[in-house]
Amino acid sequence: MNIGVIGLGYWGPNIVRNFRAHPEVEKIYCCDLDFDRVKKVMSSYNIECKKNYNEIINDPCIDAIAIVTPIETHFSIAKEAMLNGKHVLVEKPMTSTLEEAIELYELSERLNKILMVDHTFLYSEPVIKLKKLYDSGELGALYYYDSVRINLGLFQRKANVIWDLAPHDFSIMQYILNKRPLSLIAMGADHVGEGFEDIAYVHIDFGDNLIAHFHLNWLSPVKVRKLMISGTKKMAVYDDLEIAEKIKIYDKGIEFKNSEQIKRLLVNYRIGSIFSPNIDNSEALGCVIKNFINSIKGTEQPKSNGIIGIEVMRLLEATHQSLLGNGKIIHL
Repeated sequence: MNIGVIGLGYWGPNIVRNFRAHPEVEKIYCCDLDFDRVKKVMSSYNIECKKNYNEIINDPCIDAIAIVTPIETHFSIAKEAMLNGKHVLVEKPMTSTLEEAIELYELSERLNKILMVDHTFLYSEPVIKLKKLYDSGELGALYYYDSVRINLGLFQRKANVIWDLAPHDFSIMQYILNKRPLSLIAMGADHVGEGFEDIAYVHIDFGDNLIAHFHLNWLSPVKVRKLMISGTKKMAVYDDLEIAEKIKIYDKGIEFKNSEQIKRLLVNYRIGSIFSPNIDNSEALGCVIKNFINSIKGTEQPKSNGIIGIEVMRLLEATHQSLLGNGKIIHL
């Protein structure tokens, strides 16, 4: 299989490295507007250079492409690639608008081409473990889903903190819960004055007393990557910055023995043990590449498919509408 990689900025070389490591990839063709980046990657890996992305898209010897370019270019490049017979792996978020995302998905279905979005965290072992915990019923019915992704920088020129960071967290939530949210509220602030929020809080309501909350921040003095899921039976904490114990499961909670205790607010607190399961440290991006290639071969289904890409775009557009309305409730 021959692969084209369009864009060799921050993430592009990682894509190249993982394609290069796959035994079924014969040749990799790359291009970037900055030729110095191309030369740097060429010196590290056995790849070929193309002058521009049209040469990659129009080359009949190339079976699939990875698009690792700015968000506003995803739609046009992906559409042109599929129309030229290529399978597509596109960086997150999938497109600039929900309408574009839907059009790309429908095109992939009509042309019978694989369309995957690089929501890398869906392939990480901690997230897979959390989904298994939830699906098995070990956590019980959920009370809340709380996510924090904060650090100092990196400020983006064409996107706010939600479009930069939330695609990770929205895709994780959609994958674990597999539920359609009912409504959304977003609040944010722009301290730099460039028209893009650098701090944001997103509140998502699923009904049945289940809420999800997201804190996204470029102005934090500390870096935090933490997810807490609280259920009626157990609670789980996923700390992505932890090296040894990324997930901790707490046998903690509250109990009401009868309706009379509920009326009197007599709460019994259950304090049990803490368990940290063993987590495989395999590189998630390698699993993305493997799933992409196997999906092309027809031996697997794409996990981060166009449907998940559309649902993430639906939430991103809703947050934008809510921000414009100063926290207006957006019904989904």
